[in-house]
Amino acid sequence: MTLKLALDYLYNQLPMYQRIGAAAMKKDLGNIHLLCEALDNPHQKFKSIHIAGTNGKGSTAHILSAILQTAGLKTGLYTSPHYRDFRERIKIDGQYVTEQFVVDFVAKNKPLFEQIKPSFFEITVVMAFQYFADSEVDIAIVETGLGGRLDSTNILSPILSIITNISYDHQQFLGDTLPEIATEKAGIIKPSTPVVISERQDEVAHIFERIAAERNAPLYFASDFFTVKEKEISLMGNVYEVCPLTPPAPKGDSGHVFMSEWADSPLEAGGAQNYFLQTDLYGNYQSKNLCGVLFVEKILTEEKIISNDQVKFTALKRVKSLANFVGRWQVISEKPLTVCDSGHNTAGIEQLVKQLAALPYRYLHIVIGMVSDKDHEKVIKLLPKDATYYIAKPDIPRGMDAEKLKEKFVREGLSARAYANVPDALHMAQTQAQEEDLVFVGGSIFVVGEVL
Repeated sequence: MTLKLALDYLYNQLPMYQRIGAAAMKKDLGNIHLLCEALDNPHQKFKSIHIAGTNGKGSTAHILSAILQTAGLKTGLYTSPHYRDFRERIKIDGQYVTEQFVVDFVAKNKPLFEQIKPSFFEITVVMAFQYFADSEVDIAIVETGLGGRLDSTNILSPILSIITNISYDHQQFLGDTLPEIATEKAGIIKPSTPVVISERQDEVAHIFERIAAERNAPLYFASDFFTVKEKEISLMGNVYEVCPLTPPAPKGDSGHVFMSEWADSPLEAGGAQNYFLQTDLYGNYQSKNLCGVLFVEKILTEEKIISNDQVKFTALKRVKSLANFVGRWQVISEKPLTVCDSGHNTAGIEQLVKQLAALPYRYLHIVIGMVSDKDHEKVIKLLPKDATYYIAKPDIPRGMDAEKLKEKFVREGLSARAYANVPDALHMAQTQAQEEDLVFVGGSIFVVGEVL
């Protein structure tokens, strides 16, 4: 079997959510349990950190990977979906899973797959677990797919869990309200296992507090302990000021297992000094992600998984190269300046629009496409009015027809034209743009994948 044949099997023989949508979803953990049991439970053979949330999962995972790598740990990283190369999903120390492992894993286990009939996502999850176990990683950072409670990755028993942010996305699976969505994400909270919530959101905080209390899980809202503010902004990276805050008093017996030691920490407010972090990351949303990461780093240092909390100063300057992080505010061309970002739901678009407004340019050209099962009207209403839109269908079955999407833009009074495909739309945008203009590519991770 070749890599092409292995990937053809994965893409074409198995239900894949990214391509066909809801028909690929499995609504229980039965298959992943059967797969892991058949492979001698590889997920039990390495330490893990489990990440859920609506936005910020990928950034948080890659930043943590860079920190753990810099601390000298052999670090696995599982994320989804991928942009161009399937192997982006499974990495160790920033290096993609080997082609040979993918080929051998599929060839060896095809009879098992045909017996259990798993989804594409279930196979990629167990493939990652097997690769991490075989490679004897020190720790693996594992990102959920859509939700949490019923996500295939939720078979893990992590050393800690992270929930980054709750906003509207995939309501057909997770619920129509933020508390309903939060309940699904909170499904990753494990008994007696610390959980860090990157951002306190009043509408859903009580959901996390209730579920953590039920499971006797130490719960921390990282934004109660730090504020992180942008100080210098550049497409090559941002500088952030970190401001430690006075920690809130723990509630009853559910306080942080490390809270007794917090008083001796250099981060205690009153004696703590603000400090600056230089990063190679751009995007105002990273300030929220960094809150969660810094608190997780605190826990890992207290637990002596990381021996020196100073590694973050080196790691954050090199997240993209260390963790092989692509697709987030990435410059893909300089003349004209062309940038892509994969934010796609309403909260992601709101942040994207703020970030675009902070960039200097004469005129804005936006290459955009969306999948068919999104709330297009809500997203379109958030987009800049003073821009030209070049609309194309992402090259997947779920992609929204370009002409139909263009009509929605026109109804909102936006200047828009439809193109046959993403490369054609990008070529036209770059051709029309003058030297001082900005070309932005986004709307879907699949659109971004076609231009990287």
